[in-house]
Amino acid sequence: MVLPLAHKKIIHKRNTLFIRFQSDQWKRVQPAWRKPRGIDNPVRRQYLGHRPMVSQGYGSDKATRHMLRNGFYEFLIHNVKDLEALRTQNTTYAALIGSQVSAKTRKLIVSKAKELNIKVMNGKARLNKEEK
Repeated sequence: MVLPLAHKKIIHKRNTLFIRFQSDQWKRVQPAWRKPRGIDNPVRRQYLGHRPMVSQGYGSDKATRHMLRNGFYEFLIHNVKDLEALRTQNTTYAALIGSQVSAKTRKLIVSKAKELNIKVMNGKARLNKEEK
């Protein structure tokens, strides 16, 4: 079993949802964040009682950013050859098999990963009941 390297405790500061100003009022204004640029815009001017604006202080710790709960980072795999990139990084990255990969190729990837001592996050997906 592959274990991740020792790391800091993962703490995500906030789970703030940044949605676009007035996107709740009209259907034509999509909720995806856009920076408000109007001269009188209360979000841009950061008035109390209005939406938060995207800024630097909302980021997570750089050492644990994008890290999964188990201490690994994701690495997307589409074929057996992609596993070679993880040969030396098996304590930092875990393989995640792409959704378009067939069941046959998936079996090959899982067996090769076991050989190379690489953790596969979704290794049991799309296998027959007897193989699980």
